[in-house]
Amino acid sequence: MFPLFDKDCDLVAWIEPNRHIWNTNMDWVAYISHGHAWSSDSGNWMGPVKGLLCLDTNGKPVCWNPKERISGMARPARPARPARPARPATPAGGWSSLSFYAWVAQ
Repeated sequence: MFPLFDKDCDLVAWIEPNRHIWNTNMDWVAYISHGHAWSSDSGNWMGPVKGLLCLDTNGKPVCWNPKERISGMARPARPARPARPARPATPAGGWSSLSFYAWVAQ
């Protein structure tokens, strides 16, 4: 994971390149799919991600890492939302009676 900084050089997030973004409380805030960030909460498109540089939907830098050259880009076209995975078959023995939230709260 790599730290991400805002324009004032304040630590604002952590990034696992091409995968995920967490805020400084280590809350998962975004996933990265095909070079674009998507909100883990709303599913909304947040903008392109170029290596360790995160851009808004207008192509302007939002946060960066010193290993990455900072630059903007022309307003990007909105990509198609990533497809939701197909519903899996019921596993042998069935699903747990615990919800995901109950499971992580143990």
